[in-house]
Amino acid sequence: MRVLHFYKTYFPESRGGVEQVIRQMCVGTSRLGVTNEVLTLTRGGPADSFDIDGHLVHRVPQAFEIASNSVSFGVIGKLAELARQADVIHYHFPWPYMDLAHFMARVDKPSVVTYHSDIVRQKALLKLYSPLMHRFLASVDAIVATSPNYFASSEILKRYNGKVHTIPFGLDKSTYPLPRADLLDKWRARVGERFFLFVGVLRYYKGLHILLDAMARLDYPVVIVGAGPIEQELKQHAARLGLTHVQFVGAVDEDDKVALLTLCYAMAFPSHLRSEAFGISLLEGAMYGKPMISSEIGTGTTYINSDGETGLVVPPSDPDAFAAAMRKLWEDPQLAADMGRRAEARYWQLFAAEKMAQDYLDLYHRLVG
Repeated sequence: MRVLHFYKTYFPESRGGVEQVIRQMCVGTSRLGVTNEVLTLTRGGPADSFDIDGHLVHRVPQAFEIASNSVSFGVIGKLAELARQADVIHYHFPWPYMDLAHFMARVDKPSVVTYHSDIVRQKALLKLYSPLMHRFLASVDAIVATSPNYFASSEILKRYNGKVHTIPFGLDKSTYPLPRADLLDKWRARVGERFFLFVGVLRYYKGLHILLDAMARLDYPVVIVGAGPIEQELKQHAARLGLTHVQFVGAVDEDDKVALLTLCYAMAFPSHLRSEAFGISLLEGAMYGKPMISSEIGTGTTYINSDGETGLVVPPSDPDAFAAAMRKLWEDPQLAADMGRRAEARYWQLFAAEKMAQDYLDLYHRLVG
C-alpha cells in the first residue's frame, strides 16, 4: 500500500499541529506496512526530497501566498507524477490551492480528505472559493472528521454525511524524546516548577489575549511557548497589563517542549474560534498527564478535555471564567492531580497513535478495495 499525503507545509520547515498529525499518521501506518510519502511546499529553497522518520518528503518551491493560501506552479506536475505511483491520495483540508491542483493534475486514484478545520476567518473569500471547495469535496472518495464534536457542529461536513468517517487524531508518545535532566534543570531555574503552560503557533484564533486578560486578575506564573504572526501584539498587550508573571519563551525544539510539558502544573488553552478544530498541544498535555483548561467552541478541544473529568471547560472569550478555572485548579492540587491522571487515561483510551493508524489503514483498504 502506497499513500501520498499532500499539504502546504511540513516538517522540518513548519512544526504546527497539522504537520505533527501527518507525521504521526505516516509513522503509525508505516508500522502496519504502508509506504508513505509527503508532497509539500518550501519557502526557502529549491525542490528536494529527503527522509523523515522512515517516510519520504518531497518539497516544491512556493511561488507566493495570498490570504494564507500557498501557491506553487511546479507542484501540479509533481502531484501528477507521484499520484501515478500511489494507491491512495491523502489530502489535508483546508488549502484551496490543493483543490485546484487535484483537478489540474487529473488525479484519478482513490482519495481521502482529512478535514482539519472549517474556513472561519476569510468569509468573503469563502464565498468565492465555495464552488471549488464543494466540487473538490464531492469528488473525493472519503472525508475524515477529526472528532464527533466537530462532525456534529460543521455545516459543511453534514452536507457530505454519507462519506464522512470519524477518526480522532492520535499521538505516539514513543516518538517524543525523553525529558533530559539538564533541560529540566534549565527550565526549573527559568520558570519554576509550578506554572500554567500554553504551546502553539501564536495566531488570532488561539485566544491568547483572553488568557492575558485573565492573568490581569491573577498572579500565577504562565509560560507561553511559540512564535507566530501576532507575537509582538501579544507582548505589547502583556506589557500594557503589567504582566510580569507571564513569560513568552518563543519557539522551542522538541526536547525543550517535552521538558516544559513534564514540569508544568496544567495546560491553558484559550482558543476561542472554530479555526481551532482539535488542539494537538492540548492532546500533548493529556498525554503527559496534565489537567487542562479550554473553551467550548464545538470542536475537538472538548473531545480531548472532558469538563470536570480531565480539566475544566469554560465559555469562549470570557477572561473572568478562564481566570476562575485557573484559580480552581491552582488552589486545589489534589483536584488538578486527579484530573491529570484521568486525562492521561483518556489519551491511552481514545488518542493513542496505534488506534488512529489502524483506523486509517482500514479506510485505505476499503477505498482501494
